[in-house]
Order: sequence, then C-alpha cells, then structure tokens
Amino acid sequence: MVSYKDILKANTVLTDVAIQTPMLRDSYLSDKYKANIYLKQENVQKVRSFKLRGAYYAIHNLSAEQLSGGVVCASAGNHAQGVAYTCNELNIKATIFMPTTTPQQKITQVKFFGGDYAEIALVGDTFDESAAAARDFADREAKTFIDPFDNPDVIAGQGTVAVEIFDKAEQEGIKIDKLLAAVGGGGLISGVSLYTKHISPNTKIIGVEATGARSMQAAFDNKGPVKLTTIDKFADGIAVQKVGHLTYQIAVENIDNLVNVDEGLISSTILDLYSKQGMVVEPAGAASVAALNLIADEIVGQTIVCIISGGNNDINRMQEIEEKSLIYEGLKHYFVINFPQRPGALREFVNDILGPNDDITRFEYIKRANKGSGPVLIGVVLADKADQAQLKQRIADFDPGFIDLKGQASLYNLLV
Repeated sequence: MVSYKDILKANTVLTDVAIQTPMLRDSYLSDKYKANIYLKQENVQKVRSFKLRGAYYAIHNLSAEQLSGGVVCASAGNHAQGVAYTCNELNIKATIFMPTTTPQQKITQVKFFGGDYAEIALVGDTFDESAAAARDFADREAKTFIDPFDNPDVIAGQGTVAVEIFDKAEQEGIKIDKLLAAVGGGGLISGVSLYTKHISPNTKIIGVEATGARSMQAAFDNKGPVKLTTIDKFADGIAVQKVGHLTYQIAVENIDNLVNVDEGLISSTILDLYSKQGMVVEPAGAASVAALNLIADEIVGQTIVCIISGGNNDINRMQEIEEKSLIYEGLKHYFVINFPQRPGALREFVNDILGPNDDITRFEYIKRANKGSGPVLIGVVLADKADQAQLKQRIADFDPGFIDLKGQASLYNLLV
C-alpha cells in the first residue's frame, strides 16, 4: 500500500527533477462559475504531463540488478514520455510499447525525450492490448516492467502534485473546497486523493472520467476492477479499459464523487482553454475543467482546484476536436435525406430549408441510382443552436423519412 510518508519521500527525490508547476487563479473560469477556480498546470511539466513524476520515482527506486537489463513500459503516450525522459537522464535502456492508435505527436515526443535509450514498439489498438504485449515481452526478456499506474512508487510520485497544491494553498491562505482530477488507470487520482485526505480531510475529491471510458466507475459498481468491453479512445490519456487493483483500493476509500464528461464537452473545453487562456491542453488534460459544467450549481462561492494533467495535443487532431465540439454544442448536424437527382435541387434546399446564416459543410450522394432521387449525406452548421428544431421540421417536410445521425454512432462512423 502507499502512505502519506511515501508521497513526501517521492517529493524529496523529485525536487530537482520535476518542475514545480504553476497553480494560478483563472479569472475567466472564476467569473464563469462564480467561484475561485485555480488551475494546476501539469501541462507545462517537462514532458507536458504529470507522468514524469511517477515514472522517474519508480525507476529511481529500482535496484542495480533490476535496471541491468533495462526497463519496459506500456503507455498511451504520457507515461512513455516520462519513462523515456528518465531513462535518457539515467542512461538506462527502455523498450516502450504504445498502441498503434497513439497520436503521432506523442510518438515523436517519446523519441525526442528518449534519444538513444528508448526503443518504441507500436502494438494493439488500445492501451490495454499494448500493456499485455509489454508484460509478455518483459517476462520473456527478464526485464523490469514499469506499470503506468498500478505501482506504489508511481502512485507516490503522482501524489506529489497534491504536495505542491497544498503547499501553495498554505502560502496563500487558500482553503480548497474541491479538487478535480482526471481518471484513467487511477494513478493520479489515487496519489492525489491519498495525500489530500491526510492533509485536508474536508477537501472533496472529484474524479473525472471520459464518458466513453468509465473504467473506475465500473470498478466501483463491481466492487473491484473489471475490464470494459469497448472504450472510446478519443481522450487517449485516460482511455483505459481496466483500472489497477491498488489504484482502485485507494480511490474507493478517498474519492468523494466520480463524474463523467462527454467527449464533445471535453472538445469544447480544449477550444475554450486555447482561445480564452492561450493554453494547449490534451483531451485528458481538459477533463477536470470540463467537469465544472456538471457541478456548476454546487461550487458557487467555493475554491476549486482543477489539475490540468497534460498538454500533449497533436495539432493534427484540431479538426476532429472542433467537429466534436460543434456537434456537442448543437451547432453541427448530419442528416441522410432522400434528395431529387435533378438540376436546381440543391439550390431549392438551401433557399427553402436552411436559415439565412446556416451553412452546408458536406453534400454527398451515398448511392446514385438510375431513378429520380437518391440518399444524400448532408452536413449543416447552424448560426444558432436554438434553430435546430425548426431545421429538422423543415427537413421532415422535405423528406419525412430523413435520418438524423445524432445518437446513431454506427451510421455516423460509417458515413462521416
């Protein structure tokens, strides 16, 4: 098990290794939620995430014999960067397994931080598949496996985020009412919650999962870790099918509330943080701030700390992020409409169906047939989301059998 003293030991080791990241009051979010919102910015850590803390401390504590053959890890990206950085600093060979779906930006950064000491193996479509391959490899080659979350030293290292939070709070005379942190495998939330409940038992801990990957909630419901059948990999940093046994035990004792945020809301939050605060945040890193929407009524007048867990966002994903945001906000819609196959039909649709400030972003015949009409995929962006009911009514008048792709995941993924 992990104790409060273990986290303090880790903090001593990491003093000259990890950056003591900023924790600043955010005026925009504070005004928006009528509360005092502080952001703990682990997105500006050396490897742009908190994962350096646990990775370095776990490897630092290994014996010479354990290090002799090198280390192995599995990661969706951030733990890999922490291990790569550590091994390059300490001259230790690392074999790093990552899912084939890992954003290119994270793969590039692992190579950058690891230099000649990191070898990358892209295996599996999910973190869990990659982790299984990494464990098998470590066993075969007699190498030490550095678990990304279910490891006492990793948990202790991640808990040092809370040490810095409460040191800052003490310096500024701040009483923290709630602390929000993203939950994937549970390493961050277990370390942070354990330290918090020791030093400030009245502070409420809120764990935040992505709606498409609620592995900790599943563990809570099952009274133990259980593997999810499928997950949404959008928030890749917290897209974990099964939490750790140790992280579950700590989390179930110390988390006060566990919430989940829609991937669309996460996307809107990423764009908001960038446009309002100039902050680059990855989907997992934005989860804690996105969750403020869910608890807005109960935090008025309170002091809240959100941990921005990572900033490794691939610029090539921004189109996908904007798309998810627009759909979530009710501004972008996709329909399958039976459309006349004749000149002027599209002009009539634009004039009669769309509002004056609406726009068609996609128009594609799904199947052309030798007859008077055929199914068309149409993407529409509204100027005002309040107009969506009237738009759908006009489309129904145009084609009573139209299909709205909202909520139709299989059709959306197939056609869009």
